[in-house]
Parts: sequence; structure tokens; C-alpha cells
Amino acid sequence: MRLFIEAVKGLGVTMKHFFLNMFYHILRFFHLSHKKGETVTTQYPEEKRETFTRVRLRHRLLSRDDGRLRCVACYMCATACPAQCIYIEAEEDPRNPLEKKPKQFIINLGRCAYCGFCVEACPEDALRMDVHVPEISEYKKEDLLYDIDKLTHW
Repeated sequence: MRLFIEAVKGLGVTMKHFFLNMFYHILRFFHLSHKKGETVTTQYPEEKRETFTRVRLRHRLLSRDDGRLRCVACYMCATACPAQCIYIEAEEDPRNPLEKKPKQFIINLGRCAYCGFCVEACPEDALRMDVHVPEISEYKKEDLLYDIDKLTHW
């Protein structure tokens, strides 16, 4: 009997929040109120979520002064990534045969944990995560695969 009473209490709290939030949503739908009230729903894309100043969202590959990528395909970022979302394929650099360069550099942002370990592990300072960039939203999962072109030009 005691478990039944606790379950009814929990259901009461859930129903209270449901009907209160539904009331605020109906007011906002008919433009009778502009304040959020109890709701936590953001009407995206009309309303944007406020991001904190230290949030790092967008990965970026940096280039040297001569236009070549700083990345030497050392695989340190791929090794440090806990989500294993970085794929690198290396090739020899034709301008400098002692160095390697990435033939493919792909980050799967759908799997990324945005921890920044890849940025910290990079010995060449080739990979950065920028602050105050637009949110990353795509319609298809395949569009979250960022290759060299997307990581260098945006």
C-alpha cells in the first residue's frame, strides 16, 4: 500500500508540471504571453539558446603562413579522443619529404564529446575548438562528418 501511495504522489508531481507547462505553451501559442514561465522548451530556430562564454563548439584545422596545413598526421588527436571520432589517413608531403600530411582528416561531430582532449594532445597546435560560433545543426547524420574542407573553410 505504501508503494502505491508513493507512486500516486510521483504521478501527481508529474501531472502538475505537465498541466502547468501546457498552460504556458498555450498562452505563448496564442501570443498572450512572451515570458517563459515554467517551460524549458526553446522554440528553435526562432529562439536561440544562450551559450556560455567558455563553450568550445567548432573544430578548426589551422594552416601555416605558406598555406599548408599545420597537421603532420601524427595521430595524437585520434589517440587521445575518448569517443574515437577522429579518422586520419596520412601521406607524404611532396614539398617536404621528411614530413607527413593528412590525406584524409575526418571528425564525426555526431560522436564527439567536445572534451577538448584532441586539442590538448596536438603537438603542432593544428587543431582548435572555437568559442562563440553558430551551433552545429544538420538535417542528415552524414553531414556531421567534417573533412579537411569543412574544417579549414567556414
